[in-house]
Amino acid sequence: MEGNIAILGYGLSAIGPGIGIGLIFAAFINGVARQPEARGMLQGIAILGFALAEALAIFGLVLAFVFR
Repeated sequence: MEGNIAILGYGLSAIGPGIGIGLIFAAFINGVARQPEARGMLQGIAILGFALAEALAIFGLVLAFVFR
């Protein structure tokens, strides 16, 4: 088996943020469906959560290239 184990590690580390982003937007859609007037407040929180979860995936990508 040839290749770099760091890329495999990045693939595994991208699973967590992917699930997290799905849960964030599922909760956002559920919250807006239950209370449409709170959309403005919930949208900012959802975008912040998305950015933080995506930062974990980007951090994993950077570590995959650093530890080559």
